[in-house]
Amino acid sequence: MRRLAILLIIFLMSGLAWSQWQPQNSGTDVQLRGISAVSDKVAWASGAGGTVLRTVDSGATWQRVEVVGASALDFRDIQAFDQNTAFVLSIGPGEQSRIYKTSDGGKIWQLQFTNKDPKAFYDCFAFWDSTHGIALSDSVDGKFPLISTSDGATWNPVAVKKMPAALPNEGAFAASGTCIATFGKKDVWFGTGGPAARVFHSSDRGQTWTVAETPIIHGAATQGVFSLAFWTSQDGVAVGGDYKEPERSEKTAAFTHDGGKTWKLSAHPPSGYRSAVAIQYYERAPLVVAVGTSGEDASSDGNAWNFRRHGDYNAVSFASLEIGWAVGPHGLIMRLPAFNID
Repeated sequence: MRRLAILLIIFLMSGLAWSQWQPQNSGTDVQLRGISAVSDKVAWASGAGGTVLRTVDSGATWQRVEVVGASALDFRDIQAFDQNTAFVLSIGPGEQSRIYKTSDGGKIWQLQFTNKDPKAFYDCFAFWDSTHGIALSDSVDGKFPLISTSDGATWNPVAVKKMPAALPNEGAFAASGTCIATFGKKDVWFGTGGPAARVFHSSDRGQTWTVAETPIIHGAATQGVFSLAFWTSQDGVAVGGDYKEPERSEKTAAFTHDGGKTWKLSAHPPSGYRSAVAIQYYERAPLVVAVGTSGEDASSDGNAWNFRRHGDYNAVSFASLEIGWAVGPHGLIMRLPAFNID
């Protein structure tokens, strides 16, 4: 089995092992931004126009599930735990930022949170488990508002004891709902853009924070860290770039091996702006995939990235080595059967 795991990584870098992505009929033409793969059968997607989709048959059919009163919302992030349970987050200023939850496969949605701060704009959320999660807003008056749930039902402001101040005009990106990432039981990171491309880290579910600079391109409002993923509490990647220059590959990814204290620029970066990164696993070996509006790249360590194919993707999620999905504009859904090794 160890030999097979090594072969998988070699094949990943050589480009020989990936099957063709399979387009699926989403039944919609809206911009899809969120994707959450649960298993080889179950996945949930979300996007503009209050859209939430669910499949329980590997994507052979996608069912649109209605969130009552949400037709004007833009659901940029979705997190599912099984075929019945999912949370969805809408973005926007003031009350456009909301969180809903379903426990019955989308028949009924409970509105759990509505943002009352007209200056706040919630970009993304992440979960440690089905009852513990955290959501991030763009900075307001030098601080990054955070809310969390400890019961999967109610959301409250995080009691932050210490956090470095936000820079003027520093914010997060809601491109794929993956600007915040969790690992284990308490670790959480979020990335920023604009005047700096920084990564904030907390090891106590958001009570205390440290921050580190990354070498990812920044300076303009369209530049910075767009997505984060960690495969251990120490090892992770950050991807991004400039969404107005999707083909520009310079300074689009960085990696860390010390929990986000320091970040190194990828020696061979992704082939352009990347809005989302996700990790597959095989015998504890990480296989990292990043997607964006100019295509998809893969890496075994976050340092050297290999271009896979052109495409226009917003987000990607894997349930296992064998299966995952990517979503994009015009209702695009692609099923990702990965490695076929006998």
